[in-house]
Amino acid sequence: MVATVTPLRTLDAPLADERVVALYKHMVLARALDERLVHLQKEGKLASHLSAIGEEATIFGGIAALREQDWVFHYGREAGGALFRGMPLASYLSHVFGSSGDGGKGRQMPGTFASRAARFASASAPIGTQITHAVGFAWAAKLKKDDVVALSCFGEGATSSGDFHTGLNFAGVFKAPVVFLCRNNGWAISVPAERQTAASSFWLKGIAYGVPGVAVDGNDLFAVHKAVAAAVQRAARGEGATLIEATTSRKTDPVARVKEHLEARHLWSEKDDAEHASRVRAELDVALALAQSEPLPPRESMFDDVYRSVPWHLHEEREELQKCPK
Repeated sequence: MVATVTPLRTLDAPLADERVVALYKHMVLARALDERLVHLQKEGKLASHLSAIGEEATIFGGIAALREQDWVFHYGREAGGALFRGMPLASYLSHVFGSSGDGGKGRQMPGTFASRAARFASASAPIGTQITHAVGFAWAAKLKKDDVVALSCFGEGATSSGDFHTGLNFAGVFKAPVVFLCRNNGWAISVPAERQTAASSFWLKGIAYGVPGVAVDGNDLFAVHKAVAAAVQRAARGEGATLIEATTSRKTDPVARVKEHLEARHLWSEKDDAEHASRVRAELDVALALAQSEPLPPRESMFDDVYRSVPWHLHEEREELQKCPK
């Protein structure tokens, strides 16, 4: 199916031209990286991959609206946003392949990465758990009087999880500085939206908890940025959380929409696009080759980072493991 292009809401876009160009370049990188990883998974070279193709506007629009000190609590599809915020591509790919360069030492499933440099908290695999993590983090920041807002990203399926209701209830009662960004692509893994909720919209679910809701076109970079920026400002003022429902559809390509916007403003050309695509391909070729050539973490590393002081029985188990053939 050929993707359609819908004009962006340029009048609502509080983004400088150079910022939009930078976002577009990262969206192209994210799309190309995503496509490569999808192929590697199909070839059996990756255990799993959470694709975000068609959802780039929500990811980049939301994350670009954050301030430098704010944190992201993601669920595996926000790698492009982490790269935009400063996570090195090499670090992300080391995580994807679980190699020795992975800061998590290969312990997490692909996609559930963490980056202190990008202010991305570690994700966990169970659906919805990042919601309560974000609320707890935001509440702690409020208690410490730190000017920090947490962005919690999740799909519409997570709104049927217990963590969603616990998180929104707590955030509503204590006015935790958190923004809930729900991507509604119509499917909760393999279950269509109408089979996992009777609610007419997902943003409505915040009302019962005293959390205002906003609906936005998730394929419009500017619309998402505007909604999240307003919610961040509201949270930073001490007015509490906001639930944003960003509806996405792969029939409307968000990357193509931004490209057309830039071309209409004479900020980008087909030549620019071809040159950038070529640079991205070369960068990915090198980075993927290096990541796949890295050795796995040493087996003994499984005992690291569990206790501040390693207890005697783990010392013994480590010694036993070192005696075993590799």
